[in-house]
Amino acid sequence: MTQNNKGLVRTSASLPAKVLEDLDQLVIDRGFNNRSALLAEMIQKEVSAYRQDYTNEVMAGTLTLVYDHAVPGLQVKLNQLKHQYVAEIISSTQIQLMDHHTLEVNLMQGAADQLNRISHEMISNRGVKTGNLYLTHSALPPIHTSVTDSSQETQND
Repeated sequence: MTQNNKGLVRTSASLPAKVLEDLDQLVIDRGFNNRSALLAEMIQKEVSAYRQDYTNEVMAGTLTLVYDHAVPGLQVKLNQLKHQYVAEIISSTQIQLMDHHTLEVNLMQGAADQLNRISHEMISNRGVKTGNLYLTHSALPPIHTSVTDSSQETQND
């Protein structure tokens, strides 16, 4: 491996010819400039998936649900869960689909294992058709500081 002044490290990999052909087609189809850019994106996605399942890191992401809003009590239950986990579910938006279905996207942040538990709790409700949690290893910046923090700073000056 060699490293240049931009923090990039050059490495090599041996791949079967068909895999390389498929990789090159993905570079074209997905509009990447080169193999390295596509491989970096694919590796980051795998790292995030690993961290989502096997670590307790603070992560940010989305929980996307499709549910049948005609199922009695489902929307009430989902709203109760969003209130119960208000610290982790930062924002939620819904759009009405055809045939009594709703597409809902929830912006979340917190410990990966907690976000997984919340997601499973929401997805497992009767009437939820599909659900997908996507987390990234990046976290959102603090939205606000508490009054206590700012008053302590003033007292310490």
